[in-house]
Amino acid sequence: MTDEVYQFNEEFRNSIATVDGQGKRVWIYPKKPSGSFHRWRVAVTVLLLTILFAGPFLRIGGQPFLLLNVFERKFVILGQAFWPQDFVLLALILLAFFIFIIVFTLAFGRVWCGWMCPQTLFMEMVFRKIEYWIEGDAPAQRRLNAAPLSFGKVWKKTAKHAIFIVISVIIAHTVMAYMIGTDQTLAIIGQSPLDNLAGFSGLAAFTVIFYGVYARFREQACIAVCPYGRLQSVLLTKESIVVAYDWLRGEPRGQLRKKHTVEAPKGDCVDCKLCVHVCPTGIDIRNGTQLECVNCTACIDACDDVMLKVNKPTGLIRYASASAIEKGSTKIFTPRLMVYSGVLLVIIALLGFTLATRSDVETTVLKVPGTLYQKPGDGYISNLYNVEFINKSFDDVPVTVRVESPSFAKLQKVDGKNILLPAEGLLKTVFFIRIPEDEIKTARTVVYLGIYHRDTGKLLGNAKVKFIGPVRSSADVNSRLKDEQSH
Repeated sequence: MTDEVYQFNEEFRNSIATVDGQGKRVWIYPKKPSGSFHRWRVAVTVLLLTILFAGPFLRIGGQPFLLLNVFERKFVILGQAFWPQDFVLLALILLAFFIFIIVFTLAFGRVWCGWMCPQTLFMEMVFRKIEYWIEGDAPAQRRLNAAPLSFGKVWKKTAKHAIFIVISVIIAHTVMAYMIGTDQTLAIIGQSPLDNLAGFSGLAAFTVIFYGVYARFREQACIAVCPYGRLQSVLLTKESIVVAYDWLRGEPRGQLRKKHTVEAPKGDCVDCKLCVHVCPTGIDIRNGTQLECVNCTACIDACDDVMLKVNKPTGLIRYASASAIEKGSTKIFTPRLMVYSGVLLVIIALLGFTLATRSDVETTVLKVPGTLYQKPGDGYISNLYNVEFINKSFDDVPVTVRVESPSFAKLQKVDGKNILLPAEGLLKTVFFIRIPEDEIKTARTVVYLGIYHRDTGKLLGNAKVKFIGPVRSSADVNSRLKDEQSH
């Protein structure tokens, strides 16, 4: 390959298909896709969007299937509540998710983007479908945009954008339901905007964002904003399965001739450029794997259709790895993938252990600031403590606190009332810990507490506090030890 040819083939890497030489946006008009892969994508989209829109209404044990309430710092995942105190758990869940994406990308490339990413699903399978329905295929859209203002043009554009806005409103309400719950979302809908200005403003902001992304920003979200596409350069290997063009079979490309002429041998690619015309990000997959490619498989369907028409085998563009094309063999489980998979398994195991040992009640016991010990005159030394209970469950929990050790320590609640933790709530109280003065041998005595369910006796948690007592002289301590030994 000469330097001139190499420079020509690599020229695409110096720019992106959606920006011209002057830095202006190039509007993409992808041809309407069709084919077996597209039909599978439609089925997957219907399933995933059904789950997405039904998600806020799904309940597990009476609790939301998924709630990500960042405003109240409350998260419910698969019916289990997580609070800021469960930050480690949430961090492990997110870490496991991202490493899973890395492992999946190492093995299967950017399949997530083309088949499961909400941005792609809504853009290609909802909004573009509406655009094809109202304005027609790519050539008709170009003609409509270039046409002078007329009733037909205004009607089509108005109808399209009106539907876009309605769908954006529905998506905004769904996202809000995932963030604050269906009950509060329905309450906002049923109220005047003035009665809940914050909620209404949030819904309006989400609507504007989604409309702007799907009506104007479009593929730029994947090309210029999403970091996942750029991670491909460090994640993908020659063994990663991606949407790939078989250059060994396809090159040298050339158009078919109606009349038989003596020509140089050609590959299977007829240079019809349909793979470029159907691409929603405007790339030429024949240039190789590119960060703009979302693995939507539209080029596979278009190329297979052409191959059938010219009586050549399908699969010129297909899911394959670079190694599979070069060597004819596929090796998915590489050492790199094994390492990431091992890390993922360790994190999942750690997450499982943390979830299994997680308590529904978290207790914090701290000495009241600015206080030392008290001597009530009955032979005891007492310390005053603030206690904070956090109930992570969805039910009221009656609890009792007991001293586990030392056995001579006693606990006395200041108000003398039973402790009832409100569901998903926080309770603060104050109590004394009392130790006989004769039992105090050091300035600080460690006291272990157990928090139990008052009705069932189940251990809900433990706490450790330091008890401050009077500093005793060494003579007093030695005398006390001798007395104990004599007895």
